[in-house]
Amino acid sequence: MNTYSITDIGLKRESNQDYVYCNECSVGALPNLFIVADGMGGHNAGDFASRYCVEEMVKLIGESEEKTVIGMLDTAVAKTNELLLKQAREQTGLEGMGTTLVIATIMDQLMYVANIGDSRLYLINDTIKQITEDHSLVEEMVKTGEIKRSEARFHPKKNVITRAVGASLTVVPDFFEVSVKSRDIILLCSDGLSNMLEDEEILAIIRSNEDDLEASGKELVKRANENGGKDNIAVILIRLD
Repeated sequence: MNTYSITDIGLKRESNQDYVYCNECSVGALPNLFIVADGMGGHNAGDFASRYCVEEMVKLIGESEEKTVIGMLDTAVAKTNELLLKQAREQTGLEGMGTTLVIATIMDQLMYVANIGDSRLYLINDTIKQITEDHSLVEEMVKTGEIKRSEARFHPKKNVITRAVGASLTVVPDFFEVSVKSRDIILLCSDGLSNMLEDEEILAIIRSNEDDLEASGKELVKRANENGGKDNIAVILIRLD
């Protein structure tokens, strides 16, 4: 397994509210752990929410006594949501904060994924496949036929998400189990990347640098900024060897 991670403030934001965790080594019972979080709220609140939730998730997973991977992730997300709401109540200036989360761990030929919000996980080989489903107003509009898929990326309400850690007393992640194989590449990213590049652009960049994840990651960030850099950008790349 080879990995690379990077975050970038982009061209329009005053602070970087994206936070990543990229660990090829074991965390509790999990053999590896990868997380992207995209914080929401004021300057300090968004920064705090993404970093705090990732740190608490890692701690809770490391201490978990749950018997299944999904059980570990589900319990850790629920507890992290409670803790973030407590922080928001107790600290002035943190009211209304929240964060997306996309989480992955890989065991042999199986990848377990959890997500809340519109940060994404893609599986890339000869093609690119979005594994997660955005929890966003625009995604719901696509499903109901109100707008076309081709219109979604540039819709003015693109950034309105319908699920986030810290947004309500309970949070319900989506879970996925995905078969993976040698030479597959996995991409976790915030919407600062996926809103700036079409999926086929992402595929082309990664395929052209598939033996150099660092080059791929830096080129993805560069291209997102060239296309407008409207948000913070977070990228984790994992290649299975």
